[in-house]
Amino acid sequence: MPALSQSDLVASMFSTPDMQGVFSARACLQGMLDFESALARAQAEAGVVPAAVVPHIDACCKAELIDAEALCAAAGPAGNLAIPLVRQLTALVTKQDAEAGKFVHWGATSQDAIDTGMLLQLRQALDLIRRDLAGLLDALAVLCEHHRDTPQAGRTWLQQALPVTFGLKVAGWMDGLLRRQARLDQVSQTAMVVQFGGAAGTLASLGDAGLTVTEALARQLRLGVADIPWHTQRDRLCEVACELGMLVGSLGKMARDISLAMQTEVAELAEPVATGRGGSSAMPHKRNPVGCAIALTCAARMPGLVSTMLAGMVQEHERALGGWQAEWDTVPQIAGLAAAATHQLRQVAEGLTVDTARMQTNLHLTDGLIMAEAVTIALGRDLGRLAAHKLVEQACGVAVAERRNLRDVLVDSLAADARLAQSLSSPELDRLFNPSSYLGVAGQFVDRVLQTHRRQKTERKD
Repeated sequence: MPALSQSDLVASMFSTPDMQGVFSARACLQGMLDFESALARAQAEAGVVPAAVVPHIDACCKAELIDAEALCAAAGPAGNLAIPLVRQLTALVTKQDAEAGKFVHWGATSQDAIDTGMLLQLRQALDLIRRDLAGLLDALAVLCEHHRDTPQAGRTWLQQALPVTFGLKVAGWMDGLLRRQARLDQVSQTAMVVQFGGAAGTLASLGDAGLTVTEALARQLRLGVADIPWHTQRDRLCEVACELGMLVGSLGKMARDISLAMQTEVAELAEPVATGRGGSSAMPHKRNPVGCAIALTCAARMPGLVSTMLAGMVQEHERALGGWQAEWDTVPQIAGLAAAATHQLRQVAEGLTVDTARMQTNLHLTDGLIMAEAVTIALGRDLGRLAAHKLVEQACGVAVAERRNLRDVLVDSLAADARLAQSLSSPELDRLFNPSSYLGVAGQFVDRVLQTHRRQKTERKD
């Protein structure tokens, strides 16, 4: 058996296969090598290095040519991966052409290669997350439209409160995720700027050609150009980390709602059924919310990782001592958790079972108590809000104590008080105790969220 770490055994839960590929050892090395190859081309274009060296450098910038085990052994003493990587690359190029070997990593520093390589990986990571997020939002939009007016019990402090609609609940999930989508689209552009500053951020080794090479390098890698090297200004990466943290937080809220609705005593929702999914090693009847569990685990882990990124922003002078290094393992974990949570909940949303009959049953669990506010508002027009609230509160107490329906208790009160009978007729009571009659503008809220989704979807295509 290969030497797997303990975390390798559960890696499939907290990332996705595609994301594991993006942050594999090979991809990490290839990102830095892509920087070195692009640097040689950019410098040749600017006349800084001979054009003849480019094919030799480019041919050796292949991860499979690197001795990864030797690199791992050398990284600790060197303090980073780039130093032993550049040493190996230089040896490979020199073996092909001694002159070309002189110009490997010309004018660059280790952080230039590491940061730019990380950005190339992060760009792919964000594309994967944004793809699954778009799919998740499409699936939620279908649920929203189908259940725009499906009544269910709204719950506050885990207790039944007032009727809402399932469409409104889904629209609430969508609303937060739509904001995250817009911000991720934005940071996917603003954060993707090449890192190239040389030893101390001045590019003094390139003379007057520093900016020319920087622009050519960025063009080669399809990255933006910053006004200044950002060796110790880590806000762009932190912004990405924070956005992914908020995305996972929003997904965690959705997962919490779904998992609570999957409780046996509630049973309004259920995750999709698939072979090997959601079962129990002991209880054959179980249908566990495994997708939600993974998303909630990701949400529990994410704040600590984001805080590591934020703590690392406080860096020393022109090169960090510890803060930058703390990012190397943190960024891949953040991306992996975001990918896992998004992918899992996309699968959940696309196959979610919605039991509307159970939602109706649950609306009547409290024997009419859920409609107490509706009755209070109706009575308040004649009695005043406080007096109406007191009367209905007393009626609720009787209903609970005597295990009776609130409507029946109120009918007795109406029969004993002619003034109340004038305020609430029997047909009016029928209407007030119909949950679908007390949904406010829930449908309009749903429509507004769906409109935003359609607009963002169109804008993203354009």
